[in-house]
Amino acid sequence: MLSVAEAQARVLAGLTPLPPEDVPLAQACGRVLAADVHARVTNPPCDVSAMDGYAVRHSSRDSFKVIGEAQAGGSFAGTVGEGDAVRIFTGAPVPSGADSIIIQENVERRGDLIRLLEGNLIQPGKHIRRAGLDFKRGDILLKAGRRLRARDVALAAAMNCATLSCARRPRIAILATGDELVLPGEVPGPNQIISSSPSGLGAEIESWGGIAVPLGIARDTVEDIRARLSDASTFDVVITIGGASVGDYDLVQSALAPELYVDFWKIAMRPGKPLVSGTFRGVPFLGLPGNPVSAFVCSLLFLKPAILRLTACHEAPHQLIPAMLTQPMAANDVRQDYCRATLVQDEDGRLMVTPLPVQDSGMLRFLATADALIVRPPHEAARPAGSTVQVLRLD
Repeated sequence: MLSVAEAQARVLAGLTPLPPEDVPLAQACGRVLAADVHARVTNPPCDVSAMDGYAVRHSSRDSFKVIGEAQAGGSFAGTVGEGDAVRIFTGAPVPSGADSIIIQENVERRGDLIRLLEGNLIQPGKHIRRAGLDFKRGDILLKAGRRLRARDVALAAAMNCATLSCARRPRIAILATGDELVLPGEVPGPNQIISSSPSGLGAEIESWGGIAVPLGIARDTVEDIRARLSDASTFDVVITIGGASVGDYDLVQSALAPELYVDFWKIAMRPGKPLVSGTFRGVPFLGLPGNPVSAFVCSLLFLKPAILRLTACHEAPHQLIPAMLTQPMAANDVRQDYCRATLVQDEDGRLMVTPLPVQDSGMLRFLATADALIVRPPHEAARPAGSTVQVLRLD
């Protein structure tokens, strides 16, 4: 059986980033930039006031005559001389001759005269945002490989970018298999259960930057499995759930032969040992285990990095962090173990991790409760409470 690290490397080995496409700014949040973004304007374009108040020329005076007004979107055409003041509003260009802004709270105004209130001083440059303070035309402020957040979209808008070059989102087919499965909302028959993995997997794919395309549930026949994947070549990745092991009704590999090339199908991990990786009709293929927890862990470890590779995203797919065990754990066996656990921070700021009492790979209740996975290498010795382990956050 392959190690997890070797299996991850082999899944990624044949993947190359998808071509870019221009995306309207309103649809860019969550997308991955395919090219650096250059500012098309300077911001602010000129010196502007940061506050409502009065633009003046710095002096030792404490009174000034108001000679005009400047508002955002407009300007004062004249020049401010010593003893002059221009009523100015936030965002308005600083008039020629002025070098300071007195905020309106610091003056008393009577008609066209303002007087500086006692205790306040005029500070040269105070409350003025200089041209280019935020950025200058040509500055690179967003780099390729970045997943765009809402605040990045706001920055791109300020840079005067109406569209952004982003990696195309990979289209990922999801096919569940098994006579025992029915879709959520349907009434299960005798000996049937609700198919849960495609819903969770689809949500994961969307959050990681892909497009999930559910293909329903294939019954346990070669014909149905092949028919539902007849358009496999139109996808960037094909995922099947269940049917990947060696039982009499595990038909995925035989149904897709000879067009399915299998690179490997057993990994030294728990949960998720029977994972098939290869290509089907030249399209990257992952056959996930049928147990929902196994499918989740495998998708996290192998599909998420694949999506990040296809979109050329610079995010690290997984980051292990140390945490302290609150209870002992027995020695591990030959497989790398991913134990569901809860993670809290104690009053001293330490991360404390508690393994959940049931690790059955068919139980979604405990997966939903978990905050993290405790990652235990093969043959790891028993760990007492208080020892440090490596954990993988789930959110």
